[in-house]
Amino acid sequence: MKRNIVIAALTATALIGGGTATALAVASDGESASQRADVRSAAEADRATAADAVSAALRHTPGTVASVDLEDDGAGVWDVDVLKGDGTEYTVKVSPDTGKVVGAHKDHDDDTDDDADDRAELTALKNAKTDAREAALAAAAKGTVTEVSLDDDDDSGAVVWSVDTTKGDWKVDLRTGEVTADLDD
Repeated sequence: MKRNIVIAALTATALIGGGTATALAVASDGESASQRADVRSAAEADRATAADAVSAALRHTPGTVASVDLEDDGAGVWDVDVLKGDGTEYTVKVSPDTGKVVGAHKDHDDDTDDDADDRAELTALKNAKTDAREAALAAAAKGTVTEVSLDDDDDSGAVVWSVDTTKGDWKVDLRTGEVTADLDD
């Protein structure tokens, strides 16, 4: 009985101490520590992972996933951007609680720059050996994944998957699936 009380007290102390450290941290990307903590706790509490959201979105809207993001704007859904072969982009919303699609719509971009970006993403993804789901799974060992997106601002000029987790930001190579720290963020 005493052993259980001691274990419970130590667990509570560790949780309180970890929460305090998290609350005092300041995110380097301009988000407040509380915003990042909200996304972290939401991602860790949710049952559907980024990889699950990608799978659900592709079952609903076949194509190529360009990004997946756990929204922290109060809606609390996974936004999965799916590109069709003709460059048309769809946003599929997936519930993090159930892993089911709760909405989808075709993006109506009037900006030709966005169309060019979408075509460039499709070209990069066509030759990729690692897709968004695989990038999320590869980076999951580094923390709970909250966002996966393409990034062409890599120091080497190569397009990589940029993966945000609760423990840091990572790059996942499109060809090899190798995970490295994203030192730019």
